[in-house]
Amino acid sequence: MQITETNRLKIRQLNKDDAAFILELLNQPAWVTHIGDKNIHSLIEAENYIISGPVSMYAKYGYGLYLVELLSNKKAIGICGLVKREYLPEPDIGFAFLSEYWHLGYAFESANAVISNAIDKHKLENILAITTLDNHPSTKLLAKLGFVFYKNIEDNDKVLNLYSLTDH
Repeated sequence: MQITETNRLKIRQLNKDDAAFILELLNQPAWVTHIGDKNIHSLIEAENYIISGPVSMYAKYGYGLYLVELLSNKKAIGICGLVKREYLPEPDIGFAFLSEYWHLGYAFESANAVISNAIDKHKLENILAITTLDNHPSTKLLAKLGFVFYKNIEDNDKVLNLYSLTDH
């Protein structure tokens, strides 16, 4: 199901057919470093990740992580969407792209579209974001999107930066 579209991108729900892409993305060095090793090493594990993660969130909250693909050739290049974590009071935006699609504006473009959709369709009053302390590219992107640093939090013995789209 399509969520939204920009001039260059289609943003749609993930499904089991996206398992090969998810397998590749989740094993990119930047994903493992900044998001964490999800131990997804086969197509079956990638399918299960999609079903138990994003698809489950679509059913429970009406949103989740979405596939980002190029309009021009339907090539999957990344994911962007909202995640509802038990330890956060509001959903947070997440994004990750294959490294060959970094620095081309796709993350900003898709995140902006996801935020607009979340506010318009889901009537969210605030969106959060989290990053590792050393994830400077994501921190820079969040600032460009209008997020402000809120505080540090801990998750699994890891200190993270928490950002908010609106002031608390």
